[in-house]
Amino acid sequence: MNPSICVFAGANPGNNPQYAENARLLGQLMAEKNDRLIFGGSSIGLMGELADSILLAGGEAIGVMPQGLVLDEMTHTNLTQLIKVSNMHQRKKKMIELADAFIALPGGIGTFDEIFEILCLAQVGSHKKPMALLNSEHYFEPLLQLIRHSIAHGFTPESNLRLLIVSEDPAELLVAIDHFVPPSLGNKWKQYPNAGKSSSKNV
Repeated sequence: MNPSICVFAGANPGNNPQYAENARLLGQLMAEKNDRLIFGGSSIGLMGELADSILLAGGEAIGVMPQGLVLDEMTHTNLTQLIKVSNMHQRKKKMIELADAFIALPGGIGTFDEIFEILCLAQVGSHKKPMALLNSEHYFEPLLQLIRHSIAHGFTPESNLRLLIVSEDPAELLVAIDHFVPPSLGNKWKQYPNAGKSSSKNV
């Protein structure tokens, strides 16, 4: 079975043409590598650009869309498969189950929510799947700075930054995902020296 990469991306295109250009390039490269796309199922924004690109190049795209968001003008109608779920929580759960790796493209609040949920699950040992940020035009620098700020103030272990692959180049990003080795994170809870030593079940 081909690897499945879940891509989180904006339902809007953003105001810089490079965002859409990189989304299209990522889709083309994924198709060339036979990587299957798992995404939010939309035909608009960066999600639509990505899906159109991978399908045009002969690849597979599987959308996961909550029932309340299945609108004729929003849902992509030419997907390999469209999975309908009951709500946003079920959408994320299904995408996590289907994915072997995760990539985030520029996006808004929903994309940030998805990034941090995947990162949170990784830091407590619930999965060891690669997570990557396609840092088009340095879009994710403020987010990375927020994580560094949390590290500096003692709320986040520095090792958590090694959970994220970051690159401005889609091809470089996919190579890094293929060669990802999960980092050793140690104990998240500083006041409990023995915490984190028991193994956790991966999702």
